[in-house]
Amino acid sequence: MKLTIVEYPDKRLREKSCEVKEFDDSLHELLDAMNPLMISTNGIGLAAIQVGHPIRALILNIPDEEGEQPPENLLEIINPVMTHKSGETTYQEGCLSVPQFYEDIKRYENIIINYQDRYGNTKTLEADGLLAIAIQHEMDHLEGILFIDKLSYARRKKFEKEYKKMQKERKNSK
Repeated sequence: MKLTIVEYPDKRLREKSCEVKEFDDSLHELLDAMNPLMISTNGIGLAAIQVGHPIRALILNIPDEEGEQPPENLLEIINPVMTHKSGETTYQEGCLSVPQFYEDIKRYENIIINYQDRYGNTKTLEADGLLAIAIQHEMDHLEGILFIDKLSYARRKKFEKEYKKMQKERKNSK
């Protein structure tokens, strides 16, 4: 399965993702194709909607101390629901769908989610630090929300201007 990352301002990124009901080979094939794409583009998380599949599925692989993302650390999270959130933290986020743009975003510091794995088994995950931030970022994608939506009005206007300029430069350099 050949996947490409959907980039802002593509309207598909604003689509609300549907619950996964079938935990079948096509889901497994999608998840298996998402991981190498995420790794090759230097991502730590990727939602299915970011590759054009509007389903409630995401993957995460937080780098270890050496900066590696071993396959055994991969998390596949289907139909996540946040059951607890506390604290507040700010982290400089980026997004594979909004390339080359980073901004400080406020998130919950600690979260607990219930989700299903690729086989439909129910799981619970407690997260803090970068994992909690990445889960919240990817769960926002499932709702059609991008991290840039969390910027102040003035910062968002500045982003739009900078991003248009950057896209123009990228096109001209090709």
